[in-house]
Amino acid sequence: MDYNKLPKLPERLENSNKGSFGKILNVSGSEYMTGAAYLSSVSALKIGAGYVELASHDNALKVTASLAPEIVLAPTDKIPEIIKNSTVVLIGCGLSTTNEAVNLFKNTISLAKNLPTVIDADGLNILSKNDIELPTNTILTPHPKEASRLLHCSLDEILSDMEKSAKKISEKYNCVTVLKSHKTIVTSKEGEIYYNHTGNSALAKAGSGDVLAGMIAGLLAQNMQIFEASVLGVYLHGLSGDLAKNDLTAYGVLATDTIRYIPYAIKNYLKLSN
Repeated sequence: MDYNKLPKLPERLENSNKGSFGKILNVSGSEYMTGAAYLSSVSALKIGAGYVELASHDNALKVTASLAPEIVLAPTDKIPEIIKNSTVVLIGCGLSTTNEAVNLFKNTISLAKNLPTVIDADGLNILSKNDIELPTNTILTPHPKEASRLLHCSLDEILSDMEKSAKKISEKYNCVTVLKSHKTIVTSKEGEIYYNHTGNSALAKAGSGDVLAGMIAGLLAQNMQIFEASVLGVYLHGLSGDLAKNDLTAYGVLATDTIRYIPYAIKNYLKLSN
């Protein structure tokens, strides 16, 4: 079935605290890819998550600390302790594919168990080369090249039928798939399909996928179901890009600008949905 009705944003009760809106363990970033850790963490908070703890390489922790004091920081050896009190796991943004990163990915996934888990970027590349049992509620967010690695097929095969490719990934990995393109497709484990219509070429910039992954994780932290969180995250991410383009042109929008426009996208969406 086609899924055309957008989910509602999670309700925010006045009598609440940061714990009311979830705690995300973000395992992202590496020695030479530090920006992804920051982008994915901040975007999760910007869309409403209550708490984000970033476990990463010291270089990424230093960069994030200088840019976002709202993010809690930890070395990766603290993950087994942190994950016990986490409600969502986000992993893979800028993680790299070194042997150390592969072991970090495998160990974290084994601990995630039934936690809603978003896997992006290098997490997908690691998954494509390893037989790993995924948590029950997993979201994979590949672009077409990553999708070709996950399905062990050519890029042309992916591009020739994006819907079929997204469905194959959902079936193979028992997950929700967010297959990113100029018209992103979201497929559920049960065969539901959502075709997104927001977004533009301004989002074709480094870091854009990190922002999307963080936004989806942020919605999951607020108790949305994995398919609904993916659909709404994709929609709001694209809308943020549309609003940023209107002010900055498609040429001048950075991933950090997209984050800045998330609240305006939410405001716009709330007006339309009321």
